[in-house]
Amino acid sequence: MRSFGAVPQLPQGFCFGASTAAYPIEGATAEGGRGASIWDAFSARPGAIVDGTSGSRSIDHYHRFNEDLALLKDLGAGGYRFSISWPRVVPAGRGAVNQRGLDFYDRMVDAVLEAGAEPMATLYHWDLPLALQEDGGWLNPATVQAFAEYAAVVADRLADRVAHWVPVAEPSTHTILGHGTGTHAPGLKLLFDCLPVAHHLLLAHGRAAIELRHAGAPSVGCANNHAPMWPASDDAADVGATKLFDALWNGMYLEPMLLGRYPVDLAPLLEDIVQPGDMATIRQPLDFYGVNYYSPLRIAAADEDADAPFRLVEVLGRPVTEAGWSIVPDALREWLILTRARFRAALPPLVITETGAAYGTGPDEAGVVDDQLRIDFLQAHLEAVAAAVERGVDVRGFYAWSLLDGFEWDNGLRSRYGLVHVDFDTLARTPKRSFEWYAHVIAGQQHDDSR
Repeated sequence: MRSFGAVPQLPQGFCFGASTAAYPIEGATAEGGRGASIWDAFSARPGAIVDGTSGSRSIDHYHRFNEDLALLKDLGAGGYRFSISWPRVVPAGRGAVNQRGLDFYDRMVDAVLEAGAEPMATLYHWDLPLALQEDGGWLNPATVQAFAEYAAVVADRLADRVAHWVPVAEPSTHTILGHGTGTHAPGLKLLFDCLPVAHHLLLAHGRAAIELRHAGAPSVGCANNHAPMWPASDDAADVGATKLFDALWNGMYLEPMLLGRYPVDLAPLLEDIVQPGDMATIRQPLDFYGVNYYSPLRIAAADEDADAPFRLVEVLGRPVTEAGWSIVPDALREWLILTRARFRAALPPLVITETGAAYGTGPDEAGVVDDQLRIDFLQAHLEAVAAAVERGVDVRGFYAWSLLDGFEWDNGLRSRYGLVHVDFDTLARTPKRSFEWYAHVIAGQQHDDSR
């Protein structure tokens, strides 16, 4: 193994893991009794995916999961966060259960355990069964009940072996991009009329948490996408627009889950949606609060005739990944410290459930994938976490996105986030130098823990 730099020092027992999601890697969308999802339908729309691809094959993890989880073992990861495909388990979203789908995840959980990692299962990473979307999707409160029933089915089969659970991944992203701007599935452009989706996703989180606890799940948390919000200037209009977008992206999920209320600026917009008892359902006890972080967002006030009162502008003076995200590791440290100061006793232990960077580096003539930029990104963000821990923030884990290259939502196969390179023609797997570096970090931490 090549020599790498110093290992960021984190507390004993800190979990170094990797993340994936079902639709980006599984493929086999028409096999094993799986039903159609909203991403199958969305990917078929001309122009919806930048490179015209879909997850129908992707990297065929469905047939190659043993090979992929052997790589997880080589990595030495202490945790593996993956998602369970709702349409693979309950093809129509409610009703008949597909036992072949449950059997697949049963085998996969066993393989994760054999690889020496703790499973962290996400019940919903945006792949709603298409039949439910045709009945209103997340705009229909009946979808919450269907999700609770699905959660109970999965928990009954897997809760005895899955260490950690995430009911709903990134509800902010799914609400705003999937239902507000239409750039993700199901492709609805509702603008502020998407707020019922956010509420129903939060209710789904709460209902699923109840079902998981009932089945004996040992640890239930979340994986919410968060970003520091920076106004484009000191102008009152930019500051006000930033405050509003911060409430929509961050506060809309933090405050209900941790405090049982919506941000004061948004509460009037939700008065006709929230029913008695809803906020108590949402505010379930959490064993960990998962943070998916990629970049801060810089916000400016929009023009008077714009559809929304805010717009995203470039973060100046910072390098960017190939996906266009500004690289600001210190913003992660800032967010962790400020969030701890704001929520204090209401905030459970934190886990970085996702972070990573898109770089398209491929194998050189010797077959080496020398993705130094990804190493630099992950190293800097681990150091940011270590700095927050030094300031007293209780962070218990760090999961890199992603273990494998795969289908990256509306970017298709164009954006590569994996520690493992996948040739999309031959499906050959090649660990990158970032994989070697991360294995070095993990081994170094384990060595220090044993002293």
